[in-house]
Amino acid sequence: MSKAKICGLSAESDIIAANEAMPDYIGFVFAKSTRQVSAEKARELKSGLDRRITAVGVFVNESISAIAQLVESETIDAIQLHGTEGDDYIKRLRSVCDAEIIRAYPVASNVAGINTSADYCLFDTAARGVYGGTGIAFDWGFLKSYKGPAYFLAGGLNSENVALAIKTLSPFCVDVSSGVEKNGAKDKEMILQFVEAVRKAG
Repeated sequence: MSKAKICGLSAESDIIAANEAMPDYIGFVFAKSTRQVSAEKARELKSGLDRRITAVGVFVNESISAIAQLVESETIDAIQLHGTEGDDYIKRLRSVCDAEIIRAYPVASNVAGINTSADYCLFDTAARGVYGGTGIAFDWGFLKSYKGPAYFLAGGLNSENVALAIKTLSPFCVDVSSGVEKNGAKDKEMILQFVEAVRKAG
C-alpha cells in the first residue's frame, strides 16, 4: 500500500487538517519558497502534530549543523534533500543525524542510472533553474526501468489522478503540495480527499 505525504505545511490550520486526514508524512519546507517556515515556526507546528505522522524537513544545500539541530530538537523526523547534495554530504549527515534521508531528483528523462545512499528517492518534475516542485506531472514512463531505493512520487498529483499513479507505478509514497491548495493555501477538504484516494487505491 502506497503511503501519503502532504508537503508544505505552514499554518496551524494545516496541522489541524493533517491530524484529521492522517497522512503518513507531512513536510516542512525550510528552503526558500512561498511555503517556507522558520525553525521556530516548524517547532510550534510540530508540537501540535499527531505523533503518528512523520514530519519531514525539506532542504536545499543547507548546512549539516542546521539540519542536525532540527533533528535533535525533534522538530523533524526525516530529511528531504532537494539541492546538489551528493553521497559525501549524505555520509556526513548520517554521522550526526539519526533520521531517514530522502534524496529528491528532478525527472526529465529515464532515471535508470540513478544511484544514491539515501534511504529513499523522490522523483518530481524538472524545471529549469528551480529546486523543488512545479505542480506539473512528468512522464511516468521514465520510472519504468528504475531499480534503486523505494521512492516518493511527486509532481502534479491530486485526488483525481493519484489512484492511477499508484496503480501504474506502486510507489512507496505519493507526495502532494499544490494539488491540495486553493489560492496558494492548503485546503482541508482537498487534503482529506487526497489521503482518502490514496487509502482506497491501496
